[in-house]
This record gives sequence, C-alpha cells and structure tokens, in this order.
Amino acid sequence: MNPKIRRLGFAVKVLGVPGMKSNDSRRWANNPHLKVSLEYIDQILSYLGRSRITMYRLSSDLAPYATHPDMPQFHRMVAESARELRAVGDKAKQLDIRLSFHPSQYIILNSPDAELVKKSIADLVSQAEMLDRMELGPEAVLVIHVGGTYGDAATSRARWVKTWRDLPEPVRRRLVLENDDLRFSAADVLWIHRYTGVRLVFDYQHFWCLNPERLELRPTLASFVATWPNGVVPKIHFSSPRTEMREVKRKDKSGTMKSVLLPPVFTGHADFCNPFEFATFMRVAEGLPFDAMLEAKAKDLALLRLRGDLLRYAPDLAPQFGVAPDEGATAETLEIPAAEIEKELA
Repeated sequence: MNPKIRRLGFAVKVLGVPGMKSNDSRRWANNPHLKVSLEYIDQILSYLGRSRITMYRLSSDLAPYATHPDMPQFHRMVAESARELRAVGDKAKQLDIRLSFHPSQYIILNSPDAELVKKSIADLVSQAEMLDRMELGPEAVLVIHVGGTYGDAATSRARWVKTWRDLPEPVRRRLVLENDDLRFSAADVLWIHRYTGVRLVFDYQHFWCLNPERLELRPTLASFVATWPNGVVPKIHFSSPRTEMREVKRKDKSGTMKSVLLPPVFTGHADFCNPFEFATFMRVAEGLPFDAMLEAKAKDLALLRLRGDLLRYAPDLAPQFGVAPDEGATAETLEIPAAEIEKELA
C-alpha cells in the first residue's frame, strides 16, 4: 500500500452482505470452534478486497470459550488452528488489510480483584497468540481501555501501570491503550504512557466527551501519534455522536407503559459519520500519519458512504484515502438491507 494513503476501517459486523458472519456464535453445547470463525473471516477478507477496504477489526469472540476456566475442552483451539490462522494472515497481507482486536469491556487490567485481572490477561494472551500465529506485524494490535476508577481514579491509573510491568511479552508487544468517554481522559492515558511506553489510540469522540484538562485537539493528537515507533503507522478511532431523539418505555402514574422521547446521549455512536465533522478533523490533523477506524453503527456501510461523501464535500481529502472517482455515485444510491441491520442500528 502507498505509505501516503491512509486506511479506513470498520469493526466486526459486515452489513453490506446479507448473512455474512464474523465469528462462530454457537453455544458451547454445539462445540463452536475458531476454525469455523476463520472460515467466516476468509469470506470477509474477500469482501474487503473487492470493496477496497484495507482495515478491519476482528471479533473479540473469534475463539469461542478459548479461555473459559470451566471449559478446558476449548482451551487448545488456538493451537489447533495454527494452519488456518497462518492462512488468514497470509491472505490479509496479500490483500494489504490491517487487522486488529478490541477485547471486550470485561478485559480490565486495573481491577483490585486479582482474579479478574488474571482472567483478563488470559484473554489478551489468547488474542495476541492469534495475531502472532497469523504472522502479522506490529500494526496488528489489541486495543483496550484503562478500566474502572473504583472510587479513586489516580490509584486505579497507577494500578494499570503496575499490571503492565507483569504482562507477558506477547501482550505488551501488541497492547495499545485508548482514551475513553467516561473515566480516563486523553491526559490520563498520556500519563500512563509516560510510565509504561504503551502505544496510544486517540478516540476523537471520546476526546470531546471527556476532556476535563481542556487539552487542545491538535497537540493532543500529535502526542498520541508520537507514542508509536518509527515505521509503524498509528491508528485512531473516529465516530460521530447520535443526535436523534431516543424512544424509551416508562410507566406513567397509573402504571401503564408508555413511550416517551428523550434528548440524545452524545456518548453514543451515530449510524454514519458526519462528513463535515470528519473533514474538519482531518484538516486539523494535516501532516500527522495515522489510519482511521470508524466506529459507526452502520459498519462497512458507513465507511462506503463516507468515502463517497469525501468526494462530494471534501475532494481535497479524498486522495488521502485512495478514494476512487466512481465512489461518489455509489454513496448516493447506497441501499441498506434493513432486515440485516435493524438489530445493529437499534
């Protein structure tokens, strides 16, 4: 890939192809396996190649029950899938697709509960092993948040630093840390970086949701980008906030359930990315190298729409993402398979 071209990516679920699965979601009694998930990923990679999408976040449930403490029958599935993992890695490299994981919110390294930390590390070890068996380079990362504050944010932040020092080498080599929208700000994760050297992922929407230190956008983004070593392209997360009214069910005084409308919660991700907001951000970020993972609820459809929107509203930026001239018309007529994404957009 041309090093001057930025990647756009999306997370996990493909909505543009009806019925395409991202992982083996069968329950344990049906013996799900990583090998089945990798068959789905092979199909997704083919779709990404056809669609010229060059970054993708793998499901954190790719290897079902692989670390479940009470189900040892699943514990060897990563090793058992060595050949299939290498084949997926080869295909991703052939198509020049950047892969990553974003382990679930239950992965917490700063918990005062030592058992929870132990389980979290086991999950990270498993996902790092999958990326290693795919033989992917240092741009294939595990993105996590700091965790909980547990009533004392400063102590909890320091506890993350302490845990980092004891992490297995494969995890430390792959792990990156993201600022969040409720507990640990950009300033907090920059503090953690100073004591650990962990790479940082800048989340644009989270930055606006939680920035009590009143850091400025451009210098903060530059500081995050600088945490990545030379030759390894940083990544950032971009999303727009939901702006529509929320319909919720509430009981009235008589006990009858009724629907009421409430204002939006701006920490929620919108279905699509606001192209004007994205273009403004990219102009502020001019000269800083990074790939952009879109965290829009419409997934690949949001990415395809944004590429067309860039051609229409910000044609000066479109070349940065290798957007082809024919993508503008495609975006205008994008048809959304409602039955497929109704649940995702709910």
